[in-house]
Amino acid sequence: MKYTTVLFDLDGTLTKSEAGITRTALYAAEKLGFTGFTAEQFKVFIGPPLFHSFKEVVGMTDEQALKAIDHYHERFERVGWAENEVYTGIPSLLRSLKRNGARVAIVTAKPQVFAERIAKKFGMAPYLDAIIGPGMDNKDSSKAWLVKRGVQVLGGTPVMVGDRCFDVEGGQKNGVDTIGVTYGYGSREELENAGATHIADSVAELSDILLDGAQRAKGVFISMEGSDGCGKTTQRKALVAHLEQLGWDVQLTREPGGDEVAEKIRHLVLDPANAALCDETEAYLYAASRAQNVRALIRPALAAGKAVVCDRFVDSSVAYQGGGRGLGAERVAQLNALAVGDTLPDVTVYLRMSPEAALSRRLSASEPDRLESQQQSFHVRTFEAYEALYARPGMERVVTVDAAQSIEAVTREMIEAVDSRLNALGVE
Repeated sequence: MKYTTVLFDLDGTLTKSEAGITRTALYAAEKLGFTGFTAEQFKVFIGPPLFHSFKEVVGMTDEQALKAIDHYHERFERVGWAENEVYTGIPSLLRSLKRNGARVAIVTAKPQVFAERIAKKFGMAPYLDAIIGPGMDNKDSSKAWLVKRGVQVLGGTPVMVGDRCFDVEGGQKNGVDTIGVTYGYGSREELENAGATHIADSVAELSDILLDGAQRAKGVFISMEGSDGCGKTTQRKALVAHLEQLGWDVQLTREPGGDEVAEKIRHLVLDPANAALCDETEAYLYAASRAQNVRALIRPALAAGKAVVCDRFVDSSVAYQGGGRGLGAERVAQLNALAVGDTLPDVTVYLRMSPEAALSRRLSASEPDRLESQQQSFHVRTFEAYEALYARPGMERVVTVDAAQSIEAVTREMIEAVDSRLNALGVE
């Protein structure tokens, strides 16, 4: 890679921060009696120092601008900082830079304390070597000064990445190459006039410039497990929405199922009309569907740096066929070894709920499929098999969530656990 140190602007480069910034700037202006502005007019607050924007855009005096900054920080501290989302593809880019030994920093005119909080909440912190921004007094917030600090702290062969002319000019004043990104809040014309070394119209183009043919990091693989009726469908939607807010490109799949071939196997396995399907055949069909899903969907998605979310994986076979059907956990695991190879989840969300409560909830929702219509003893054995499997040593990938709580409580617990696990992952 040409650049061994990458300095990223935050707003409009790593995150879509428009809502939090414009709402908070409007709030601060109105607190001082400056009304009649719109969120659209306040988009220009994204990028330059607040002091400059309150003076030039709103027409405040120096004293008023300083008071407005205090009001801005008051709301931003409460809610504004979290009104944010990461651009799709940024997690994959940060992981790939880290994989190739680059040093990476956020260099922003936003107060450093807020930038640190945003980086942590939105999953970027594990891939950063530094976060550089001004203090709450907003002094020393010029991009040139901040870039100078970044270069001093990280060294190497640096490049400054940002969406506004301020980012390009800050890099130029320090003799640093710059990449202007047009997917943020500046325009191509603005970046070209500022003299950006490179211009990228998407995160994909930015990745191509920065990585320059270097090997990309793999994505992350998350499976979801639990007894039928534990709430996987609801919580899967919440998890996918959260991952997308973190900037992940999400590949959703399920088992049995996946691509067209695997979905045909799914229909065969779950069709209530196939009551004569013997236990061993069922186990092999699940493994066959899994082998297809791994090769057709999961591995290609991981190679592309995506987050794969799979509704059930090999643990389900160990629990349902190994425990529920009585075929034996080890035998079923061995049967699936060829199907999965070395493709195992980085994180497994286990939504833990008693079989009685889970099945009661499931049967009240819709007509049962072939497995859901089994006797209660089958579901008890399946639950016990899950419990035994996840009690084994070496199951650090599993995060157990109490699924008997309210939907909102389950979602909070699940997301906190998944975030913690993802933050602890290495980069391959």
